[in-house]
Amino acid sequence: MNLIDVQITPALNGVLAVPEGNGPWPAVVMVHEVFGIDDSMRAQITRLASAGYVVLMPNLFSRGGARKCLTATFKALSNGEGQAFEDVESAKQMLAARSDTTKKVGVIGFCMGGGFALLLASRGYDASSVNYGMLPKDLDAVLAGACPIIGSFGAKDGQLKGATAKLEVALTKAKVAHDLKEYPEAGHAFMNPSQAGGPFFGTLLRVSGAKPNPEAATDAWRRIESFFAEHLH
Repeated sequence: MNLIDVQITPALNGVLAVPEGNGPWPAVVMVHEVFGIDDSMRAQITRLASAGYVVLMPNLFSRGGARKCLTATFKALSNGEGQAFEDVESAKQMLAARSDTTKKVGVIGFCMGGGFALLLASRGYDASSVNYGMLPKDLDAVLAGACPIIGSFGAKDGQLKGATAKLEVALTKAKVAHDLKEYPEAGHAFMNPSQAGGPFFGTLLRVSGAKPNPEAATDAWRRIESFFAEHLH
C-alpha cells in the first residue's frame, strides 16, 4: 500500500492511503498528534487503510511547521473552532468527493488529535475514535448529538488522570453509543509503533511513561477495527 502526499487546498497538504482492491470504501479523517505527520503517524494511516478504509491525514502544521502552528492549533482545540477545524473539514470534503468512498465517514485521532476527534464527534461523522485525547471543559455540550465513540486511554497517563471515568459518565448521560477502555500498564502515546519525539523529546517522554505498549496497542486496534466495522459499514 502506498502513502500519497496530496494537496487538500492551496494552503493545506496531507497524506492519503487507499486500500488495495476495488472500492468503494468508508472514509476516515485521521488527526495527527503533537509531533505532526511523522513515521508513527504514517504507520497508523497504513494500519487503518489496510483494514479497508480510505484514510486522509491533513497536515495541521502546513502553514509553517509545528513550531509556528502549534500554538494556534492548540488554541483551536481549546476554543472548539479555528483554522485546524477548517482544515479537518477540508479533508473530510476531499474524501467525500472521491468516487471510491461511501457516504460513511469516521474520524480518529491520537494525543492532540484525539482531542480533536472527540470535539468532532458531533460534527457530521458516523464514528469517532479518541485515543488518549484531552477532554474539553464543556464535555456535556460537546457530546450533544455525538456519533458513536470508541476511546482508549492509559492508566499510567499522568496527563489524563480520571479522564476515562469522566468520559464514561458523560457518554452514558448523553446516551451516546460507546466503548471505552483504560489499559492498566499503558501511558500516554501507547499506540505509537515507535517512540515519538525524536532523540531529545523522545527520551523525556519515555521517562514520563509516554512510550509504546505493543500489547495494549494491539488490543486497542482490534477494538477500533471492530467498532468502525459496526458503525461505518
